[in-house]
Amino acid sequence: MTAFSKLHAQNHKITELSNVFIYLVQNREMCDTETACDVFFEYAAKVREHIEWVDRDLCGKLISYPDQTVKNTADRFLSGSTEIKRIFNQYLKDWCSEPHRRLTIRDHAEFLKETEQMFALVLDRIQRETEHLYPLIRKLEEQDAAAA
Repeated sequence: MTAFSKLHAQNHKITELSNVFIYLVQNREMCDTETACDVFFEYAAKVREHIEWVDRDLCGKLISYPDQTVKNTADRFLSGSTEIKRIFNQYLKDWCSEPHRRLTIRDHAEFLKETEQMFALVLDRIQRETEHLYPLIRKLEEQDAAAA
């Protein structure tokens, strides 16, 4: 059903980009560099790609599973994704110009605060996937293999 190596690679890349970006933008002058923008927009693309993949390929399959507990877990993750996407899109709208691939920072302290909160939200989601969603999928795959 899943490629856990792909999930872990995505999680690692998102975490790495998050850490690098937070480190770079502590200094206001770094926020306007091409390098910082490249890291930021790669991060945004990786987060979107990851959430869409988890929603479609993992939760999308779990939602049709016969067990109600499994459906409920998938539904909680899908609901969480909707909220994260809403918050993330607002964050992007507030702090960058996607068509021009540049950050639009009016208040550096506020930008740092909101960036740290946004990144923490994404990393928390990844942690919940790792601790709850992936083990559930592994368990279901083992059960399906044993039944076959």
